[in-house]
Amino acid sequence: MICGMAERVIAACDGASKGNPGPAGWAWVIADGEETPVRWEAGPLGTATNNVAELTALERLLAATDPEVALEVRMDSQYAMKAVTTWLPGWKRKGWKTASGKPVANQELVARIDTLLGGRSVEFRYVPAHQVDGDRLNDFADRAASQAALAQRAAGSEHGSPQPPPAPGPVRAGGSRTGPASKTRGERAARSGSKSGANSGARRTLNAKFPGRCRCGRSYAAGESIAKNPDGWGHPACATTPAT
Repeated sequence: MICGMAERVIAACDGASKGNPGPAGWAWVIADGEETPVRWEAGPLGTATNNVAELTALERLLAATDPEVALEVRMDSQYAMKAVTTWLPGWKRKGWKTASGKPVANQELVARIDTLLGGRSVEFRYVPAHQVDGDRLNDFADRAASQAALAQRAAGSEHGSPQPPPAPGPVRAGGSRTGPASKTRGERAARSGSKSGANSGARRTLNAKFPGRCRCGRSYAAGESIAKNPDGWGHPACATTPAT
């Protein structure tokens, strides 16, 4: 368990499922006072849903941190956050039933988190996912969880693992293809976007309708200008050859 040397620990956690359900993974990261990652852990879940992965990431973070030290948790899952902060009291009063009388999904995980939250100071902070210049810790946890989902093996600072790589483009170095989600999202964003004003003549650009990930590893936001690059859609400046 991480001991509490500071008055407050800043952390982020995230889960990933490539298919929902599909190969899944979880991750958490803890930062220093300047929000630089100092410790992290990620692990596989086999086949699971995104909600299970998100809740597992939170459970593992809470289990790995000192309950005597105040904790700030950054998450991009509104489901996981609301489950343990908004809906949980009502579920417990109703005997772990939802408002419609159905059993609470993922009850064991939620109950475990409830126990871990008991008697400690935890502030939850929602951060949107996949934003240009978004929260660095959330982005780290997102990349680590995705890596664990794809590789299906544990990683982290205590394993001596390198930090998770920037979010991959459609094809990794060496030719192995990553999961299809990034490319599909980028292609969908481009196809659904609108033309962005005057064409420079060098290449056609579009305003992305959905956020996505460029080949350089950085995200682009909905509404941002994107262009067709040799291996997908992304920032116009990242293209090395004109689109065909």
